Amino acid sequence: MKKNMGSADRIIRVIIAAIVGVLYFTGIISGTVGIVLLVLAGVFVLTSLISFCPLYAPFGISSCPMKESK
Repeated sequence: MKKNMGSADRIIRVIIAAIVGVLYFTGIISGTVGIVLLVLAGVFVLTSLISFCPLYAPFGISSCPMKESK
């Protein structure tokens, strides 16, 4: 897998996942919506760790900085 996520994208995803986790475990969000958001937060953390987002690939999106060739 070729990396397609830059560091800013990864940091934002981890922050969002942490916020969702805190909201879920403090009981602010619950039920089906809470579980769905918690699973999505897990996916955000996983994709941040591997620096690859499968949804970016089909659309050719990449938030990685372009490396200049000399």
